[in-house]
Amino acid sequence: MSRVQLALNVSDLEAAVDFYAKLFGAEPAKRRPGYANFAIAEPPLKLVLLENAAAAGGTLNHLGVEVSSTDEVSAATRRLAGEGLPTDTEENVTCCYAVQDKVWVSDPDGARWEVYTVLADSQDFGVAPIAAGAAAVPDAQGGGAPCCG
Repeated sequence: MSRVQLALNVSDLEAAVDFYAKLFGAEPAKRRPGYANFAIAEPPLKLVLLENAAAAGGTLNHLGVEVSSTDEVSAATRRLAGEGLPTDTEENVTCCYAVQDKVWVSDPDGARWEVYTVLADSQDFGVAPIAAGAAAVPDAQGGGAPCCG
């Protein structure tokens, strides 16, 4: 099963959860502090809400395609690299309260897309690896930059 993922920055998580629960007629599949996701069957959609005071509410955080297996992530990585797109792969990383394998690409305007599979649930939000030469942006727990922000 594949489905598109849309991750939005929100200024008020409770208000956003209330709105999207009404819009899709479904409750969140996962709730954590500052985070909620909806697994919508029809249309097939993973909607991720990230409470983010530093970003304007309702703005795009990132996009993604959730796939069923690591093999599908690997196939997407090969295909995207074969098309000449720079890829950034992450294996067994904790992000958005889940352990995942993923590959990232960016569109010409910088919108980030991930193709990912969830390997396991996690009680931790996770942090991103820090790119060479980049400064770490502390998260609420004092770690590195948010994993998908």
